[in-house]
Amino acid sequence: MRMQRQHDQRSAASPSTLSGHNGFRRNVPSRNASRNSARPVAAYRRRGQSDTSSPFCAPETWHEPTDSGQLSFIVHEPGDGYWHPVTVEEIQQRIDLLPSRFIDDLEVVQLSHMTKKRSFFPFYGMQWGVSVFLYPIEESLTECYNRPPTPAQLIEARMYGGKWEQQGRRWTLRWTESTIKDFYLNNVLIHEIGHLNDYRNTKVEAREQYANWFAIEHGYRASRGRK
Repeated sequence: MRMQRQHDQRSAASPSTLSGHNGFRRNVPSRNASRNSARPVAAYRRRGQSDTSSPFCAPETWHEPTDSGQLSFIVHEPGDGYWHPVTVEEIQQRIDLLPSRFIDDLEVVQLSHMTKKRSFFPFYGMQWGVSVFLYPIEESLTECYNRPPTPAQLIEARMYGGKWEQQGRRWTLRWTESTIKDFYLNNVLIHEIGHLNDYRNTKVEAREQYANWFAIEHGYRASRGRK
């Protein structure tokens, strides 16, 4: 029988509006709210480890390893115009479905705040040390870009229900509350935990390939009941 790890939750801010999702209610914006927020060319949301050499990197607070065997959750306000698509309870439930050996090194899961600097070059998630950081999504559930998606991005979005659309020279990636939740729980979260389990690769590309494979095998396929 698998032993569940203890966990606690710490709120890093006092939310002004309380409701179902981590205490933060999603405010549904108008249909035109996202049209004027297209990101620069290099703004495709990356996943993986922080590139500290980048001038646009907005690093997180380092959480020192404790070897306590306790999984802690830290919740920040998502930021103006953003929304956390998953709750602490949903994250815990998804983590509990993983084999225990995959989470031996995981000590902190943080729902982070979207800063102005990070919003220009945002991540869906990031792994750093013993911590996994998950970043909020636009309240409109629509991401805007100035370049078309790559074939891999098209496939990945389609797997989880995201829809790419072209609007003139801009491209948008649209989600629903259920599809973005599926994407975060069965792709982003598992991808970052995959980095924690990669003890072999040191190059960025190889580590990303491993984390992508890990997310497919232990996120997508597992959540669809396929082995």
